[in-house]
Amino acid sequence: MKLIVGLGNPGKQYEETRHNIGFKVIDKLVEKWNIPLNEAKFQSLFGKGMVNGEKVIILKPMTYMNLSGEAVRAIMDYYQISHENLLVIYDELDLPPGKIRLRYKGSAAGHNGIKSIIKLIGTKEFNRIRIGIGKPQPGVEVVDYVLGKFINDEKPIMAEVIEKSAQACETWLEKPFIEVMNIYNR
Repeated sequence: MKLIVGLGNPGKQYEETRHNIGFKVIDKLVEKWNIPLNEAKFQSLFGKGMVNGEKVIILKPMTYMNLSGEAVRAIMDYYQISHENLLVIYDELDLPPGKIRLRYKGSAAGHNGIKSIIKLIGTKEFNRIRIGIGKPQPGVEVVDYVLGKFINDEKPIMAEVIEKSAQACETWLEKPFIEVMNIYNR
């Protein structure tokens, strides 16, 4: 069984923010795979299904970003999912908008949702899709930037990267993550 987690913040006011790009990829997977997020447990909304012969859980933590690890740990424990079968999708300030970078381990690099997951699952070794949102302009606080909405010029770019990230998730169901990295990190 594979677990795909998109990070974000619950609530209407955060829906279209940069920090919720992980939730947007989960929404795309719900649409593509016809797996509704119809279960509310483990401080999460999630759905289960079969995709290309693989059992999959897609999940949005409802803990707010900084406590994402609580939801991830709870569902991993309940379904006995190993860290090798975890994929986390989240926003990345150090990549330009529209760029994705896949990794299978590493530090949190200042991302509080990833810090929480690393702390609570006890390892830095899990699969990730980092989606570039760019950096704020000088004088704009990081928190204001990540909780801000994409500007009109960025919206088509982000729609493409959401689709590309969803495709990477689907590829991971068929190939080892190292191969998926080689395909999508070009």
